Amino acid sequence: MSRFDGRAADPGSYRDRRSEGAFGGGTRAFAPTSKADSAAAAAAADLDGLPRFEKNFYVESPSVAGMTEEEVEAYRRRREITVEGRDVPKPVREFRDVGFPEYVLQEITKAGFVEPTPIQSQGWPMALRGRDLIGIAETGSGKTLAYLLPAIVHVNAQPILAPGDGPIVLVLAPTRELAVQIQQEATKFGVEIVIATPGRLIDMIESHHTNLRRVTYLVLDEADRMLDMGFEPQIKKIVSQIRPDRQTLYWSATWPKEVEQLARNFLFDPYKVVIIGSEELKANHAISQHVEILSESQKYNKLVNLLEDIMDGSRILIFMDTKKGCDQITRQLRMDGWPALSIHGDKSQAERDWVLSEFKSGKSPIMTATDVAARGLDVKDVKYVINYDFPGSLEDYVHRIGRTGRAGAKGTAYTFFTAANARFAKDLINILEEAGQKVTVIDIEGMEVAGPS
Repeated sequence: MSRFDGRAADPGSYRDRRSEGAFGGGTRAFAPTSKADSAAAAAAADLDGLPRFEKNFYVESPSVAGMTEEEVEAYRRRREITVEGRDVPKPVREFRDVGFPEYVLQEITKAGFVEPTPIQSQGWPMALRGRDLIGIAETGSGKTLAYLLPAIVHVNAQPILAPGDGPIVLVLAPTRELAVQIQQEATKFGVEIVIATPGRLIDMIESHHTNLRRVTYLVLDEADRMLDMGFEPQIKKIVSQIRPDRQTLYWSATWPKEVEQLARNFLFDPYKVVIIGSEELKANHAISQHVEILSESQKYNKLVNLLEDIMDGSRILIFMDTKKGCDQITRQLRMDGWPALSIHGDKSQAERDWVLSEFKSGKSPIMTATDVAARGLDVKDVKYVINYDFPGSLEDYVHRIGRTGRAGAKGTAYTFFTAANARFAKDLINILEEAGQKVTVIDIEGMEVAGPS
């Protein structure tokens, strides 16, 4: 098996990838319409002549090679792994079977991990083969290490960066909070990569603080969230400046048509691994979900009563729909003696960082937040999530409650559901039932809603 990219017979032929089959990517994904866009196109054109690079590093261990097809299928069924693509590698069952450097294995041991998570078990051999990868996995599934550890192997095999070179690995994330979380994981292993939100990265490129000529390993993390936030034009501009024979890993918690279409623009002959059992929207089964049916005026008293019941020093995350509501409820909680702080998009980055630090340390165990914290917030011991306001979509509901029950832990989510949320009742019931939650269907003023039985 070649350890080099076999598609390039000469340094310029990687451009042939634009015309190849399913999920073929292209260098002209963003049509220039301004000076900045023209500069992006010029940068893409300057990729000609770049040398081939190594990206296939996977050597199957004897214990993995010895697995029969029946054993492989049984393992995937047990861990709810489904796969698509040609020549899919067998999953790895133990860390030592992957082939990571010894210092990486030491960090894994130090972190207390016992075995690979499902997405790591199947995603690591896929990523180490150098092929493009689509990963569909719920929050808290271990996907960050699923792409970071192969990135370390990838970087270690490339020529050392020269002055003026940009990064070898680029990770795009929807929010600064998620980018910081990824950076914290990456620094444990000492790899040099760039982690950025799309808008900030474009600022850095246009101010000539970096370039993407050397990027050969691209990660789009939480692609569905980036599309929800309107980042598609920025993503296309960024990808247009990266050589198309790169390896691309495309991660999403859900798989709507918009996410699939974006993947088709950027990926070539990808593997696909799904860890949530199917591509339908599902909640983490480790989370106990409770839905309280009440009026808007009853919410605050219900919240206080709930806090009195569950407050034990554990971290409690309360979600609101609006920044104003977030600040109002936080002020009221503090006036009533509850140690609460708030985080939302109108606060400065320094204040958001401070609030998050206070929450993570336990100095302020209650944090109210808008959806700025629904994704990217990884506080490993959030015990309770409370949806004070029901979110604007079921996808956001799943991601909000996914801030608890992470990395194999158990969690509990409480949701306040009012008549204004009636349109979500049917789909919410489906999510609750799929997760094995007991559901009582109640009719209040003609509204079918879900509640704990």
